Amino acid sequence: MSTPGAIRFNTDSMKLEYYRGGPVGFGTLAAGEWVQITTDSPDIQTGGTRGVFGGGGSPSSETEIIDYVNISTTGNPIDFGDLSTAVGFLASASSRTRGVFAGGYNAPTFINTIEFVTISSTGNPVNFGDLTLKRGKYSGSSNSTRGLFFGGHSPAFNNLIDFITIASTGDAVDFGEITNNKLYTSATSSSTRSVIFGGMTPTRLNKIDFVTISTQGNAADFGDIDGTNQASGACSNSTRALMVGGTGPVPNTGTNAIQYITISTLGNAVDFGDLTVARNAIASVSSSTRGVHAGGRDGSTNYNTIDYNQLMSLGNSIDFGDRGRGNTRASSASAGCSNGHGGLG
Repeated sequence: MSTPGAIRFNTDSMKLEYYRGGPVGFGTLAAGEWVQITTDSPDIQTGGTRGVFGGGGSPSSETEIIDYVNISTTGNPIDFGDLSTAVGFLASASSRTRGVFAGGYNAPTFINTIEFVTISSTGNPVNFGDLTLKRGKYSGSSNSTRGLFFGGHSPAFNNLIDFITIASTGDAVDFGEITNNKLYTSATSSSTRSVIFGGMTPTRLNKIDFVTISTQGNAADFGDIDGTNQASGACSNSTRALMVGGTGPVPNTGTNAIQYITISTLGNAVDFGDLTVARNAIASVSSSTRGVHAGGRDGSTNYNTIDYNQLMSLGNSIDFGDRGRGNTRASSASAGCSNGHGGLG
């Protein structure tokens, strides 16, 4: 057994790690865990943590738009570049340097393309590789090393988990399976664990799954959300994960509810507060202190609304700004990533 405070060099991630032992005061695993030592900050790289949003749009009105916000401020997004294909219902993952956009739907076709951008710059993405299966209407999460992608529609419902090594390029590799064949999940991470909220089988679910990112294998049960939910947003810091909005028991309508969990534990989600507007198909991004929730729709109405919350304070969302670039196609079903989320420590 390792001694708390011990330091090692992880030859897989090429990062220094320290051993954090015991659950008292930390909420870690009882046996302890290795945690990456963070030696830089997105504030140094970019003047603030960036949230990057890519793609979006309902079937037959998809967009290639990529835009970004500085999470610590408020205001409307700034143009970043364009995806290679107009696509909605895609998924994303990110490290401190790269944002990855994968798969999605361009009516009537699902795609398997993975592309990446350098978050601190602007410009069009570069080809990364391919998913193991063409699919959309699914979710992604990451730590500083791996990006994971969960379930989706291809057009059959599936339970696949793919993973990539973000710092390299190449095709995704099989990781394991989530607990159901489902789509419209949302996902987020700490540095060690990814959690996957809700979804549709086609019945809406109240399940929360989790996986340990550094291993491979099937997801396990974490707990339940309050009610059933699909097409929510999700974001986190290293401690707390939020499930934001989504679709509740009434088909095609949005909810304004925000729920949260403590990632290192197991258990049911707890009420956090409310969005400014009820909606689903939201893209959420985060820094270590703030979650930002962009776009979405309620029924046939698309919203360009952007809200934010302080992650460690319960309460309702506050207006951040509005999405745009001249049209509303990017208002819903886009994917978001950042260089300061909870998976990065």
